[in-house]
Amino acid sequence: MSNKMWGGRFATGPDAIMEEINASIDYDKRFHTQDIAGSKAHAEMLASVGILTQEDKDAILSGLDQVSDEIAAGTFTFSRALEDIHMNVEARLKEIIGEPAGRLHTARSRNDQVATDFKLYVRDCLDTFVTQIQTLQLAMVERAEEHADSVMPGFTHLQSAQPVTFGHHMMAYVEMLGRDVGRFQDSRKRLNESPLGCAALAGTSFPIDRDMTAKALGFDRPTANSLDAVSDRDFVLESLSAASLCAMHLSRLSEELVIWSTAQFGFVRLSDKFSTGSSIMPQKRNPDAAELIRAKIGRISGALVSLMTVMKGLPLAYSKDMQEDKEVTFDAFDSLSLALAAMTGMIKDLKVNKDAMSNAAGAGFATATDLADWLVREANVPFRDAHHITGSAVARAEEKGCDLAGLTIEDFKEIDERIDARVFKVLTVQDSVKSRTSFGGTSPANVKAAAAVWRDRLTSA
Repeated sequence: MSNKMWGGRFATGPDAIMEEINASIDYDKRFHTQDIAGSKAHAEMLASVGILTQEDKDAILSGLDQVSDEIAAGTFTFSRALEDIHMNVEARLKEIIGEPAGRLHTARSRNDQVATDFKLYVRDCLDTFVTQIQTLQLAMVERAEEHADSVMPGFTHLQSAQPVTFGHHMMAYVEMLGRDVGRFQDSRKRLNESPLGCAALAGTSFPIDRDMTAKALGFDRPTANSLDAVSDRDFVLESLSAASLCAMHLSRLSEELVIWSTAQFGFVRLSDKFSTGSSIMPQKRNPDAAELIRAKIGRISGALVSLMTVMKGLPLAYSKDMQEDKEVTFDAFDSLSLALAAMTGMIKDLKVNKDAMSNAAGAGFATATDLADWLVREANVPFRDAHHITGSAVARAEEKGCDLAGLTIEDFKEIDERIDARVFKVLTVQDSVKSRTSFGGTSPANVKAAAAVWRDRLTSA
């Protein structure tokens, strides 16, 4: 079955190779909801300005409802010969209602139609991502509240640096994900202009009402330039950029979960739901869900690079190259949605080993900075001198095979006479985290306050 929708210019239909490279119905059929919504809005508008009769409009709307029902029921036959979702819907509409179906395409083109469909689809995805991220954030807030005073090592260069709390660590990701939400919301604001009615590239001579269709489809306004509207994929690129950043954040957390769940760390245990075994080693518990999430950034950022490369050399307005925008976007968005769902499940099910974290928190002389701060605060020692004195104390502790709290007051006095017994109040990891009360610091009180702010923000959103 050749596509005769545009066949007036051509004597024969495309051969098999052309059909294979040209058809997009295999993947753009997921636009069916958006495509039908756009067609309904267009039909309503055409009737309101007198381009369609009421009878034709009613027939078109009724026919589109039937098409929608058939697709939902799985009885609709998608034809590759008809190339895309737009032609498939229109061809079936003609079978149902006859000649009025041919009037629906008045004052529009597939160029503005696909741009409209894609914007509606991306907008729906962005709304879904925001909801998913906020669900994940709330799960993290709950873990942060639960572990506001659970001490763990904080790392720089993956080396023990200073003690923090597990709750503080969770809240770091809440902040990251909050920025992701902001980027998705900003992307949504910028994309929310309707291309419908721009036609192929130059607008139309018909007296259409683009404000009406924009409002009907939930857009803030119609796009201001027809050339830009049909050739724009900035809204996809911006959304893929935001998705890539979000996936990167999930990848970082996944890496930490992989490390923390090793026998060498033992900080956390992933539930059976998100772990797998080995085909040969019966003792293994592999953090496969975290590893797969960690890998998704490759596909998602790859989609961004792919589409950026497609768009970089295209002159205005529409070119068929732009058909390559959908598959990579669908795959990237599907991947991010799945990764968010899996990470939320892992965080909710996560078992935290407080003892293992606490034991590790004191390793590597993690309270050295607390000693230096004490010297500055209590002994009026310049920080650079305090840094040197603390280094000497660390060296003494290494010689004795103990941590800083294991040194005697005599040890400290030999290093510097200004140190007195009060110093022992700052050398435990618990005292260290309690002292970090500056805004944004890791003290349990700070963690609880930050979690309360985010809980209120997320539950009232």
